[in-house]
Amino acid sequence: MIEIKNSDEIKLIEKACKITAETLLLMKENAKIGVSTLYLDEIAYRNILKNNAKPAFLGYRGYPKTSCISINEEVIHGIPSQDKIIKNGDVVSIDLGVVYDGYYGDAATTFIVGTPKNHSHIKLVEVCYNALNEGIGVIREGARLGDVSYAIGSYVFKNKMSVLKNFTGHGIGRRLHEEPSIFNFGIKGTGPLLRNGMTLAIEPMITLGSGDVYIKKDNWTVITSDGSYAAHFEHTVLVTENGARILTKI
Repeated sequence: MIEIKNSDEIKLIEKACKITAETLLLMKENAKIGVSTLYLDEIAYRNILKNNAKPAFLGYRGYPKTSCISINEEVIHGIPSQDKIIKNGDVVSIDLGVVYDGYYGDAATTFIVGTPKNHSHIKLVEVCYNALNEGIGVIREGARLGDVSYAIGSYVFKNKMSVLKNFTGHGIGRRLHEEPSIFNFGIKGTGPLLRNGMTLAIEPMITLGSGDVYIKKDNWTVITSDGSYAAHFEHTVLVTENGARILTKI
């Protein structure tokens, strides 16, 4: 069942989302050539605690860190490490979740550090960001979930890129992952009706190649099978009668 949040719950989700967005921006500002992904993760941890919140990912199903930081062919769930050093031209994706007073926020961003290695990497990031906005743009009370999935997928496919088919966006609120699962491809006019008060995490995950992936031996990091570069954007949004209100936007 897809939960409808009341005004008090929405206020707490908004607070969690604000901390998420501000922390994600702080991490991006510190993501420079020569910096380890663990350093960025520690920045996130300290900032979340400073705001009287908790990292949503830390300990979730055994995950060992505050954030997920994925580089180049890593799509999602990259584990921060002292040995993983950001290099010039790296495509860096950061995924972060925060829990505040029992309610969750979730967001992700992708950016290139230094000088891009290839124009296709710039296009990759642009297409993923635009696909996120395409999906968010059709959200409103009375729309169907399939409309959101179709808007994301059709934009990505039009740009000759691929989406991950076995990983999805999700509902969010009292739990990090709630119903519904939100695929990044789909058919217009299908799926559940969207209603005021639903909170959803919309998150296109796309690649320059086939979209086929595998999971590394760490049991977390998702890698493209063909070595193609990947991007990931995410916002937590609130469904209203006038459209989506983005809660993780500064």
